[in-house]
This record gives sequence, structure tokens and C-alpha cells, in this order.
Amino acid sequence: MLDRIRIVMVETTHPGNIGAAARAMNTMGLSDLRLIKPLQFPHVEATARASGSADILARAQVCADLDEALAGATLVVGTSARQRRIPWPCLSPRQFGEVAAGRVAHEQIAVLFGREDRGLTNEELQRCHYHVAIPANPDYGVLNVAAAVQLICYELRLALVGDPDAGDMPRRSRSQLLEIPPMEWDAPVADSAEVEHFLRHLEQLIIESGFLDPDNPAQVMTRLRRLFLRARPDKMEISTLRGVLTSFGKHLAAPSDDAGRP
Repeated sequence: MLDRIRIVMVETTHPGNIGAAARAMNTMGLSDLRLIKPLQFPHVEATARASGSADILARAQVCADLDEALAGATLVVGTSARQRRIPWPCLSPRQFGEVAAGRVAHEQIAVLFGREDRGLTNEELQRCHYHVAIPANPDYGVLNVAAAVQLICYELRLALVGDPDAGDMPRRSRSQLLEIPPMEWDAPVADSAEVEHFLRHLEQLIIESGFLDPDNPAQVMTRLRRLFLRARPDKMEISTLRGVLTSFGKHLAAPSDDAGRP
């Protein structure tokens, strides 16, 4: 199950942090590393800091942008030290482990880690279904990115694998004893790219309709993004919504009659 979780590092500046993150992943049993525009990679310091985890570095995918790094992912989670102006569903690392354990069997999960100096941008965080905030000292809440990777990977391992040496079972296995079995759905959940294409289509249409002023957008698209990411539509629902938007677009483009009706 841990193979279905990818770690995505965005524009990492220091190659040593990439190596340390690879080591952290290997220690906890994760292996899928994606790097978006790293400043220096491959690099001898990354290999040195990986300390026996060079195979993860060798398999790491260097991506040109977020779309490439998230391809195929159906649940996207972004690490953030603080809530932004528009609140977003936010989990603790332990809560995220529980969510991941309940979904990883049927989904591809991506966890985003931001730049060393400023983390993830608002636009990147708005691509995420959830944010994860690591509790820290309020007087000094600065956490090294590789240390953050280690902590999140630990919580994922604890939730999905447990601690066999301690006779522990995964937390999800314990909680499932009291749960109703999950419903069988009729279509798989839409992946990140499908949702993003729909949201861009929606934005284009509401601009053309005059509802949204691109020069004064306020937070309209941010709130709509939050709505649809929270809903987690499946592939058929997204396809239907795209069809509705296409139909609306045709009516907007059609010439009006004398009565002013399309």
C-alpha cells in the first residue's frame, strides 16, 4: 500500500534535502519520489545524504510542473505551516494517516512539500483536497523539509503497517472493527488532471458569461475549487459536468434573436 503514495518536492533548493528526504522515505517503506524543478539534481550531496537510499534517487522523476507530478493522483495533500486567507480542510499528520489508510487501496495519493524558504504557494495549495499542518512550537515552528517528509512518512507507515515488533496492528485495522464496510461506488474517483481541466473550463465559461471579472476576481474561483475538491467527484460526474459546461458555452456563443433570447 505504501507504493501507492508519492512524495512530491517542489523546487527544492538544497540537494542535501532531496537526499535526506529519500533516506526518510526508504526508512519508512515509501519509494515514489517526484521532484518539480529542483535547483540541483542529480548532485553528489543528494547521494551522500541519501545514505543507502540511492536507488530512490535513481528512480526519482524530475517533473516540469505540478500537472506532471500529479498525473494519475486522485487524492492530493499539501503540507502547510499555517492556514491561508480562505480556510481549507486541514488535517494533523495522524489524521492524514487515517484518511490515507482508508483510501490507499483504491486511490493514488500525492503529498506535496514546498520550498525551503516559503513552502507551497497559494495556487499550489488550492490544488489539494486537504492541507496537513504539523504541530510545532508556536515560537519557532520552522521545520526542515526533509524532517517534515520523515514525520509524514512515519505517520503513514504507522497507519498502514503498524509496528509489528510491538505486536501492533495498523490503526485503520483496529477502527474498521467498528465500521460499516465501505460502499461500492459505480465509477472511480476523478484524478487531479480531470478535476483541473474541469475547473479551468468552468473558469473560462464564467468569465465569458460576465459573471467573473478577470481583473477583479475576488475569491470566486478559490471558493469553487474548495467546493469541488471537497466533493471529490468521480469520473462520470466530471464528464457530465464538462458536458453541461460545453452545452452552456454553445448557448453563450449562439446569436440572440430580436427578443434578446439565445
